[in-house]
Amino acid sequence: MGANPTAIPARLDRGEPADVVIVLREAMDKLVAKGQVEKESVVDLGIGHIAMAVKAGAPKPDIRTVDSFRNALLAAKSAAYTDSAGGIYLQNVLFKRLGIEKQMTAKSKMISGLPVGPGLARGEYEIAFQQLSELKSVQGIEIVGLIPDVVQKATTFSAGIATRAANPQDGRELIHLLASPAAFPAIESSGLEPAQLHAEASIK
Repeated sequence: MGANPTAIPARLDRGEPADVVIVLREAMDKLVAKGQVEKESVVDLGIGHIAMAVKAGAPKPDIRTVDSFRNALLAAKSAAYTDSAGGIYLQNVLFKRLGIEKQMTAKSKMISGLPVGPGLARGEYEIAFQQLSELKSVQGIEIVGLIPDVVQKATTFSAGIATRAANPQDGRELIHLLASPAAFPAIESSGLEPAQLHAEASIK
C-alpha cells in the first residue's frame, strides 16, 4: 500500500488487470472510494499483528513488557520496517509515544516495496519489524515475538472484487472460500487471526 510503483494501488492505477484484490483495510477503503473495487464485495479475511525479528542466531531481547520493549529499541544499533501500515505506525506514532523518536530516527530505515526479512537475514540491520505473517516464512531470521499488546496495532486484511474484473463471479467464489471456516486453519498457520473469529470474540 506504499507509494512505490509495485504497490497494488499503483498497479491498479496503471490499469493492471485483477479479479480479486487483497490489501489492508485502510488501503481497500481508498480503492473503493476511487471506484477501483466494488464496495459491496469487500470482506475482511484476517487480522495481523506487528512482530519483531532478529537475524538467526542473534540474541533475542526481552520485549514482553512496554519497558523492556523500549529498552530493546534503545539498545539496538539499527532497525528496519516496511512502508506499510505497521511501519508507518512505528515511525509516526509508536516511537513518539515511547519518547524515543529522536534515537530511533537516527538508526532506523523504512524499506520501500520490499519485505524486511531478507535484509535482516543478511545482517543489514539488527532488528526488524513487519507483520508476523510476512516474517514467518523468511529463512535466516528468528521471530522474537509480537510487540506488547498495549502498543500493538492490529491490521485488517480485506478482499474485494476489482470493478474491471474479467471474472467477477469466480472472484466472489474465491473470496467466499477465503472467508469461510474451511480457510481458518490456513489463515491461522500463516500468522493471522481469522477476521470472523476476531469479530465474534469482540462481541463476547
